[in-house]
Amino acid sequence: MVDPAEPSPKSAAGDNRPALALHVPEPKYRPGDPVDFGDIDIGEPGAQPRPDESADPASMKELAYGLVRVLGDDNRAHGPWDPKLDADTLRKMLGHMAMVRAFDERMFRGQRQGKTSFYMKCTGEEATSVAASMALASDDMVFPSYRQQGILIARGYPLIEMINQIYSNKGDKLKGRQLPIMYSSREHSFFSISGNLATQTPQAVGWAMASAIKGDSRIAATWVGEGSTAEGDFHSACTFATVYNAPVILNVINNQWAISSFSGFAGAERTTFAARALGYGLAGLRVDGNDALACYAAQQWAANRARANQGPTLIEFFTYRAEGHSTSDDPSGYRSAQEREEWPLGDPVMRLKRHLIEIGEWDEDRQAEMDRRCAEEVKATTKQAEKNGILGHGLHHPFRTMFEDVYEELPWHLKEQAEQAMHERKTKFGEERPWE
Repeated sequence: MVDPAEPSPKSAAGDNRPALALHVPEPKYRPGDPVDFGDIDIGEPGAQPRPDESADPASMKELAYGLVRVLGDDNRAHGPWDPKLDADTLRKMLGHMAMVRAFDERMFRGQRQGKTSFYMKCTGEEATSVAASMALASDDMVFPSYRQQGILIARGYPLIEMINQIYSNKGDKLKGRQLPIMYSSREHSFFSISGNLATQTPQAVGWAMASAIKGDSRIAATWVGEGSTAEGDFHSACTFATVYNAPVILNVINNQWAISSFSGFAGAERTTFAARALGYGLAGLRVDGNDALACYAAQQWAANRARANQGPTLIEFFTYRAEGHSTSDDPSGYRSAQEREEWPLGDPVMRLKRHLIEIGEWDEDRQAEMDRRCAEEVKATTKQAEKNGILGHGLHHPFRTMFEDVYEELPWHLKEQAEQAMHERKTKFGEERPWE
């Protein structure tokens, strides 16, 4: 960094023009540093206006820079963004979030026990998937990233199918062809997760365009991390979305960190991620991602806008990744351990729980019982899934299936390869391992 108070050195060319200096983003806090998030302006709950869902994006620019919030420190809902959900819906939302957390804990432990190779928790981000997806229709097509397990749980996808996929065992409907946690379910309108970052964004836009071409009523929504917005695919998606007025919602999960690089490398030092919408002519909302009511309200607003043919919306959910990026990551190597506790927007599960208690629709005893039931259900389901096999136990789909599901009818050259492969496998292992 160049100190502006210092005289500019001469350029390498030797003339009198000042030498250029490259700016490299640097996070404010590294391991061991004290943390103070006092510079983050979270605003007051209820302070942001809620424009009509058909509003011109140019008339609502301030929403890309502020923060849509509903739940206050008093655990009450405030302002025009309050979705005014009934208590049963709020309890259901809390239950899904509690289940996601219990599921994450059990699967994380399973990875540490060597039962699977990989897992990714979404601790602290549950509202951005559970609450947001509950604001959509059940047949709206979702194009998730790899930290949206809450969508499947909220849509009723069987836990055992998720665990079978994580273990890549003989019960895995994807037959071991996807990395653990990269689910897919046509029946639940859940598009296959890709490990290639941001590919889901143009796919979502394309699907939404197709829905509009057919005169269908279904919209698309996609989730992408803030780091992935630096990928070209994201910008292509924004261009096509605005040009063709695609009925799509682009959800950016700004959890402050990519794998080990902070959000500044994706442009967070210059402006908000919601503000990227403005250059494309998209509606842009910046939302408290740890406020379940705000997440629901923003997604509902965007969905209504899309259904009314008023255009796409980009939503930045401002949140924090409380855990490591994955089981392969150790965040203590690159960020201060104090960040999680100092994060000013709190914990989404606790905030929703306290809101229900405040309005007289919940209590600590029922919360403890809910947590217990979730943990027991996940434990029992895990035991059932383990009967189908775990990492290294050899219980997987038959070897021959590796040649299937690409072509409707297997071509001759793959038939020859399959026969040769199975012959060599039988010659090497005999009947010790399944090969048919």
